[in-house]
Order: sequence, then structure tokens, then C-alpha cells
Amino acid sequence: MSTVLVTGAARGLGLDFVKQYAGRGWKVHACARSPEALKQVKGDIHAHKLEVTDYEAVKALAAGLKGEAIDVLICNAGVAGREAGDLGRIDPKVWRDTFEVNALAPLMMAEAFVDHVAASKDRKLIAISSRLGSITHNDGARYAYRASKTALNMEWKSLSKDTAGKGLICVVLHPGWVQTDMGGGSATLTIDQSVPAMVKVIDGLKSSDNGRFFNYDGAELPW
Repeated sequence: MSTVLVTGAARGLGLDFVKQYAGRGWKVHACARSPEALKQVKGDIHAHKLEVTDYEAVKALAAGLKGEAIDVLICNAGVAGREAGDLGRIDPKVWRDTFEVNALAPLMMAEAFVDHVAASKDRKLIAISSRLGSITHNDGARYAYRASKTALNMEWKSLSKDTAGKGLICVVLHPGWVQTDMGGGSATLTIDQSVPAMVKVIDGLKSSDNGRFFNYDGAELPW
């Protein structure tokens, strides 16, 4: 049986990742601050109450799952940081909180679970990033969010180098502009359009894709 671990699993993209993998018969470790929503999902679901910025809890979860191979780890939890988005409204606390969740927490998850992923068959370490983290595509504003996702992208590029000897495939994915609590109702994609497409991309990843940045539809994005 294949195994996936998803953070931010109780709503939005994360919840649909859980549904997609559970529906395929995978064992799913679903991590969320409020995992009650996961009771609605049928399948081999193992819900874990987890605040991704509680690094002792992250280490404890990794220790509790010691010896278990995780084929795909999806660092999905994130925040929008809109309150620190524009010049004249830069709020240092919001900025730091945005970086904590979007950049540091995924790296701490990767560090804690790297051996679990390395012990698996698929060995895929995925971060849900954003096109807004692309320096090439920067068209201004959204300072905190953009910078946090750029930092995440840089981390995953480093991971792709540092874990290459373990055979990991480290990839960042842009889910598109999706109709979630974060994306808002004006977004151009539904969850049903984004997540299954990302799962398809993840399925198709091979060793030569290590360290790359992909759109939800499989198109490569510039850093």
C-alpha cells in the first residue's frame, strides 16, 4: 500500500488531496489544526492534530511514525499574508507569521520526515508554492506572500541537491488561482480542476524532475 502525508488537510486543497488519495486506496496521514472535518472522508485516513509551526509536535509526529515509509509528502499548509502585502501597510508581525507558516514550517516538516520519504518506493517531497513566488513573473505587491513563497522555492531547490543521494524527488507546485478561502470566489479554477491535475503531475514525476517548479497542469514555471 502506498502512503501519503498531507499538511493543511482539513479544508481547501489539502482536504481534496486527502480525498483524492484515499479514493485511490492509499493510506493517508492527514495533518491539520482542526482535523474534525476529516471524519467525512472515507478510506484509510489517519488524522493528526498538528500546528505546523509547533516544531516539537512535528518532531513528535515524525518519531511516532518512525519506520513508516511515506511515498509522497505534501507540504500544503499556508497563509495569505495579505495584511502585509502593500507598501505603506507592511506589518512586521504579519510578515514574520507569513514566513513562519509558508517557508520555515515546510522546511521543518521536510527535515523531520526526510528519512520516511527516502524509505519509500516513490520518494516524492512536494511543496505547494505559488506562481507569485516566481521572480520572473513578479508584477508587484503581495510582498509578504511573494517573498515567503520565493523562500520556499529556494529551500526546495536546496533540498533537491542535499537529498539527491537519497533518491528523493523534490518539486514545488503552483496550484493555480483556486476558489478556496485563500484564493477567493473570483479565482479562475475550482478545487476539482486543480487538485486532480496536481495529483496527475505528482504521479508522473521522475528522478529527472528533481528540483523543478511546475504549474498544476504540468507546465514548467520559471524561478
